[in-house]
Amino acid sequence: MDANVQQCVPLLGVASMEASLRFYVDGLGFEMTNRWIDEGTLRWCWLQLGGAAVMLQEYRPERMPEEKLGVGVSLNFTCQDALAIYHEVGSRGITTVQKPFVGNHMWVVHLSDPDGYQVFFESPTDVPEETVYSES
Repeated sequence: MDANVQQCVPLLGVASMEASLRFYVDGLGFEMTNRWIDEGTLRWCWLQLGGAAVMLQEYRPERMPEEKLGVGVSLNFTCQDALAIYHEVGSRGITTVQKPFVGNHMWVVHLSDPDGYQVFFESPTDVPEETVYSES
């Protein structure tokens, strides 16, 4: 029997589409594959990176939640080489990337986006648990 459900794509409400696109497209390498422009303003978009996707929708000022965005939300991307992601985003000027570490038999690369959503890239490894990456 074929699976009926094919994909789960998180929709992130963002304060600034411009800042979020700098992070996800310019910094992480996502590609915008779909968009909704309303009254000349980009309000929503679908971003793709390999087999993963996220949607972004900018809050209108009058609908912006009073609560801080991103609290308690994390995006976890499984990839072949999380350390390659670490080096790539560093070269693209992302400053919120933390030193990679090993957790649950995975290299973990942790970033925070402009709204406080936590972004993780993880890849399998045989390196001992709690090892912190060293470039030397």
